[in-house]
Amino acid sequence: MKITDMHTHSTFSADGKSTLSDMVGAAKDMGLSFYGISEHFDTDSVSAAIFKPTDAPVYFSAARALQAEVCTRSFRFLAGGEFGFSREQAAQEQLLAICADFRPDFVVNSVHAVDGYDCYFPEYFAGKKKEEAYGAYLEMVRDSLDAPYPYDIVGHIGYVSRNAPYPVRKIRYEDFPDLYDDILKTIVRKGKILEVNTSARYAESEFLPDVDVLARYFELGGRFISFGSDAHATIRICEKRDLVIPALKKIGFQAIAVPVCGEIVLCDFD
Repeated sequence: MKITDMHTHSTFSADGKSTLSDMVGAAKDMGLSFYGISEHFDTDSVSAAIFKPTDAPVYFSAARALQAEVCTRSFRFLAGGEFGFSREQAAQEQLLAICADFRPDFVVNSVHAVDGYDCYFPEYFAGKKKEEAYGAYLEMVRDSLDAPYPYDIVGHIGYVSRNAPYPVRKIRYEDFPDLYDDILKTIVRKGKILEVNTSARYAESEFLPDVDVLARYFELGGRFISFGSDAHATIRICEKRDLVIPALKKIGFQAIAVPVCGEIVLCDFD
């Protein structure tokens, strides 16, 4: 059995709590086979105003040095990034430049900002009904799949529901079947990896996306699935993995997909 966690953050991200060396050391001590740090690279004007962007030269320099120290045949630390998708051309060009200059080992492509607001915060939902807020988010997710920069993993679909103010927060496949099908079919067609993210907060799901979306992805031919705890501190690395793996098995998935420098490595559950 190979244990993986490909979506985590250290103090190189503005909201990280544990240092890079502590995060990597904890993952190695836990017996992970593949461990990914995916520091935040949100270059759009909205997100950059909220969080100080990761210093790419300093981060990648430190990560490469640490890789040389800790990587073994049984433990692979991968230095990646979580790219916050934006429709802004300038933001996309900055992310393209990061890929060209630093060649991340993998990229998680995520949507945080929609309609000028980060949809983690209350301002995004002001004056919006649930269908409008969630629909606009999913449309942005669909746009993100055509990002001009190379990416491997489609991150935390359902992020919009984490702190939503509605009486029923859960985001369900049946409420947006056409949008979801377009998203999932595109992920399959492009050969990307769909992430299961266990940082669900108050989304009324143990992980995002929930089993209804994961089952539909499998039904449409999707087989590449990634596990990400979205840990920002050592204590949360691999959080809820014990819930995710049985759920994936029940649907029919047989392995976790790990992107390694442009290649996909499949790790059996058992």
